[in-house]
This record gives sequence, C-alpha cells and structure tokens, in this order.
Amino acid sequence: MLPANRSPITIHTADGLNLIGEVARPLGESAAAILCLHPLPTHGGMMDSHIFKKAANRLPAMAGITVVRFNTRGTSSEQGTSEGQFDSGDNERFDVEAAIEFCFSQLHLKKVWLVGWSFGTEIALKHGRDPRVQGLILLSPPLKRVTEEELLWWKNDPRTITALVPEFDEFLKPAEAIEQFAPLPNANVIAVTGAKHLWVGEPFVYRVLSEICEIVNPVALPLPEEF
Repeated sequence: MLPANRSPITIHTADGLNLIGEVARPLGESAAAILCLHPLPTHGGMMDSHIFKKAANRLPAMAGITVVRFNTRGTSSEQGTSEGQFDSGDNERFDVEAAIEFCFSQLHLKKVWLVGWSFGTEIALKHGRDPRVQGLILLSPPLKRVTEEELLWWKNDPRTITALVPEFDEFLKPAEAIEQFAPLPNANVIAVTGAKHLWVGEPFVYRVLSEICEIVNPVALPLPEEF
C-alpha cells in the first residue's frame, strides 16, 4: 500500500440508509477523483473487489487521483456492512445519488468520474446521470439490468463513456459491446486482449489502472510498474 490520506466515510441515502466506505486522497494536491461502483454483491462484489482496492492503494500516490469506494446497500466488506438489502440495481439509485452528492458536498472533490465494474457499470448507466460527473468508465459491462431506454438516455449527453471489455468476458464480448454501444456517439469501446471478466493478473490490473489514468489524469502516465 502506497502513501495516501485514508479515511472511513459514512454516506446517508435519501431513503434513510447508512452506507460504509473509504476515501483515499493523495498526500499532495488531488488532480481528479474516481467514485467506484463495485461488482454484484450477491456474487462477492464489494468495495474491496481487487481492482478497486488496488486503485485505492496505488492511484493517490502514483497519479494524484482521489479514490472513493463504498458498499452499496446490504453489501459487506472488511470495513463493515452497509444498511439495507440488495435490490438488483433499482433502489441502488439512492446509493449512487447519495455517493455522488457526498463526493461534492462533503469531500469537496472536483472532476469526479464514475468507475463501475460489472454490476457497478449497470448502476452507473442507470443512475449516474448527475451533471457534475465528468463521465463514465465501465469495466466489464454486462448490460443485463440496463434497459434500452436507460442506455439510449446517454445518446444526447456530451460526456464520454469508455467501456473496457475483456476479450474473453463471459457476459458481453467486445464485438457485442461495440454493437450495443453503437447508438451512443460519445461511447468508446476498448477491447482488451486476453482479459476475462474479473481482470485477474497484474498485467490486466496495470492495464485497467492505466486506462483510468489516461482518462482522468493523463499527465501521470506512464504509471510505474515497480513500487
């Protein structure tokens, strides 16, 4: 774990729940921030899912990026369990909206991107419309819970959507993703050769963190490979 200012946070939703999380800030000035939306909690997804934990451990020091992670309703991790029950992406609207508001009103962050992974990409697309958000970065988007109407809402939005799609993803492969995102003029699908849905292996972790940095704070590239 590289140096950063790390603090536990509690996010209060409009429907009365307390969600637990953590913010990891650079020791110096923060160039930008990412708000992480984790994979499916019913299949082990949480704020400590490995890509997001490694982002929090590395990006503040390596790239000057603040990393905000939290557990959606009913989700548990080492930090604890958020109140409420999993709702398959529907009432998670309150979680996403509250987390975005927390980033701006409580943490006073600027230039915040949403980074979703798997289920997190779906709640980003469904509920991440807040105009203060800079754009969406989607890791392994399944698009199972996103309706055509919800996806097409982004058609007239000028913000960039970048989808990193593993070559061997079992839910949505690159060719399918290109077809699904084709109606969105600001969507960019990046096929990642050799990768799978869970991005296991340091080369894929490095690739994902580098792609995030390319969007959020490109002057910090290349990220160090040894630390």
